Amino acid sequence: MFCWLSRLFRDLSRSTGRTTQPIWGSLSRSLILSSQRSIPELSSFVARTNTCGELRSSHLGQEVTLCGWIQYRRQNIFLVLRDFHGLVQVVIPQDESAASVKKILCEAPVESVVQVSGTVISRPPGQENPKMPTGEIEIKVKTAKLLNSCKKLPFEIKDFVKKTETLRLQYRYLDLRGAQMQYNLRLRSQMVMKMREYLCNLHGFVDIETPTLFKRTPGGAKEFVVPSREPGKFYSLPQSPQQFKQLLMVGGLDRYFQVARCYRDEGSRPDRQPEFTQIDIEMSFVDQTGIQSLIEGLLQYSWPSDKDPVMVPFPSMTFAEALANYGTDKPDTRFGMKIVDISDMFRNTEIGYLQDALSKPQGTIKAICIPEGAKYLKRNDIESIRKFAVDHFNQEVLPVFLRANRSWNSPVAKFIMEEQGLGLIRLLEIQEEDVVLVTAGENKKACSLLGKLRLECADLLEARGVVLRDPALFSFLWVVDFPLFLPKEENPQELESAHHPFTAPHPSDIHLLYTEPQKVRSQHYDLVLNGSEVGGGSIRIHNAELQRYVLAAVLKEDVKLLSHLLQALDYGAPPHGGIALGLDRLMCLVTGAPSIRDVIAFPKSFRGHDLMSNAPDSITPEELKPYHIQVSWPTDSAKKRAR
Repeated sequence: MFCWLSRLFRDLSRSTGRTTQPIWGSLSRSLILSSQRSIPELSSFVARTNTCGELRSSHLGQEVTLCGWIQYRRQNIFLVLRDFHGLVQVVIPQDESAASVKKILCEAPVESVVQVSGTVISRPPGQENPKMPTGEIEIKVKTAKLLNSCKKLPFEIKDFVKKTETLRLQYRYLDLRGAQMQYNLRLRSQMVMKMREYLCNLHGFVDIETPTLFKRTPGGAKEFVVPSREPGKFYSLPQSPQQFKQLLMVGGLDRYFQVARCYRDEGSRPDRQPEFTQIDIEMSFVDQTGIQSLIEGLLQYSWPSDKDPVMVPFPSMTFAEALANYGTDKPDTRFGMKIVDISDMFRNTEIGYLQDALSKPQGTIKAICIPEGAKYLKRNDIESIRKFAVDHFNQEVLPVFLRANRSWNSPVAKFIMEEQGLGLIRLLEIQEEDVVLVTAGENKKACSLLGKLRLECADLLEARGVVLRDPALFSFLWVVDFPLFLPKEENPQELESAHHPFTAPHPSDIHLLYTEPQKVRSQHYDLVLNGSEVGGGSIRIHNAELQRYVLAAVLKEDVKLLSHLLQALDYGAPPHGGIALGLDRLMCLVTGAPSIRDVIAFPKSFRGHDLMSNAPDSITPEELKPYHIQVSWPTDSAKKRAR
């Protein structure tokens, strides 16, 4: 594990002719000793002897001191004490000599913090609780101390009690006491620690912190700005440590990682936070296969023991295949309902809508088959699907049903020739009571629409009891060969980076960069889990001339903003690449949480507000003066539009 230290000692000895200083030996020994400690001591340095959740029959007769919160109390005979580790039953003494102890434990409100000392005893026969890990024992209390009384709570500290998310975020410190939040945050901590072990101890990565105050980066997401005391000059909070980790490779660090805080000013999005955490990685002299193998090993090593093990290698799919089969670049491969191209089957169709689509450039006819759709989808579901297609994609969707007598039920059934019908059954493997959704139009648009409808129909079927996506299954997938550039939405004649401007072009497509840049594939790869992107990275451009051309000639960016990086690439930059795993989203999927806010200790609301502290907050004009800025207040009409 620490062979690099041994080599360092040996090399130093050779170069100096002397043995190394004792500090290196002691460092090596301390690192090895710390790595060998596997069982945590949960009651060291504190005023308890044990945690509430660890006591078992093997502790019978032991004198213990416990600290925790009163979960509930019954008939002033016993109470349940809770801490981060679990629950234990405490018997309230009833004899006169222990009146003071009884008074404390009976009068303290629920959720008060107490310390109790006593003896571990067996529960009376028949009163054991097999649902509690500590259900065979209880504590016979001798002394008790009220550490802090609790006022009336805004909600009960029980996971089954329904609470609005607004209330949970407003009283986040109370919400954190719940068993589910405790599990989520502790599992997150354990996985991050295992990732550190894998990267640093097993593969020699260096954990390096990079600056939070930086400058504006061209392209990509919007960044938060921070005023400085120099008039008209601002810092930007980095949306990722991208430039710094590349510069670390130029600096010869070879293998970098960081649990990095990142910031994006992207407004209200349900699956995003303005501040979030990445497992950020960069390596020198690596290719795409090397990065993928590293991440597969990292996730396999750090994967929770209470989940099914991760199987490697992960399957891989090109961007073009993902779009053609699933209508998205982050497909959920836990279920079928793939998109099928049926254009050739309907070349001679009499259906005008389909004829019109095929006559246009990139025109195509696509379909998906919804198993037992006729059984589970109602008429208003089909109407909602058709309305969604028109409202969001300006596309028509034709529903086609296969009857028991193998005839078709559809508004266009009379136009479907027998040969076409048999071809549909064969291609889509249609069974009785299945529903086929057909759309036609420009290829990418048609695939994107059916990709959305595939997920929408899966939601509808599962809401009616059909199991399509196993929640215990973790289906990882690499998506590769993305386009290097995409047309800008606001001006399709101009190009923007599909990933970021530092991504290297595919070696086979470099010649197209100077003639047809829109056709160039990139060395960009995404990691997808159950239909969510949990990681993304690329091999970087390490040639200054090529990087300058991409920025200036293709993306029309001001190269002066990146003069420091371009200069660094001119000074012997090694080939390098990396990836960032979205820790929040990964943990959300691992724990099965409904939102990434459930795996973050103190998240922002949907609108980016901290409901507990009321951030962001206003500051006075006097406080703004040193930064040479003033607030331009919106008009009443602008305020109304913002609402």
